[in-house]
Amino acid sequence: MILLTVGMQLPFDRLVGAVDRIAVELDEEIFGQIGDGSYVPVNFAFRRAVAPAEFEQKVRESRVIISHAGIGSLIVAKKYAKPIVFFPRRAALGEHRNDHQLATCSQFEDRIGVYVAYGESELREHLKAKNLSSPRDEVSEQSRFELIENIKSFIGSL
Repeated sequence: MILLTVGMQLPFDRLVGAVDRIAVELDEEIFGQIGDGSYVPVNFAFRRAVAPAEFEQKVRESRVIISHAGIGSLIVAKKYAKPIVFFPRRAALGEHRNDHQLATCSQFEDRIGVYVAYGESELREHLKAKNLSSPRDEVSEQSRFELIENIKSFIGSL
C-alpha cells in the first residue's frame, strides 16, 4: 500500500490531485490522509483526518509514504523503516507562507530512503519504482564513529 499524508495544518490539493491522477496507473492500493482541501480524490481511499493509532497502522502496512516535506513525516518513515517521497509545498503557489519545505528537501534529498518529487512526473517515477530504499538503511554518524573506534581497538590489540 502507498500512504499519502499532507499533514493537518494546511490543505495540499496539488499533491492530492497528482496522486489521484497517478493512482490509475498503479496496481497498488493507496490510502490518503488529505486534510481539509477542496480536491476530492476519486481513485483512492481517503479520509480528511486519521486518528494517531490508525495512522500508525497505515504506516506499518505501507510500502512507501508520500508526504509534504514535513520533518514529522520523515521521523515516522525512519521509525518504521519506510521509504518516503517528499513533495514540497511552494510559497509561490500559495501552499505555504515560505519555502522552508524546499529547504528541507535540499537538506535530506541525498539521504538513503528519502526521495524528492518537485513535480508530478517525478512523483510518478518514484511511485512506480518497486525497489525504494528505507531510511533505516542509512548508517548514522554515531554508528560510523563506533565502528571506526572498534576497528582501531581491535587493530591495537593485535
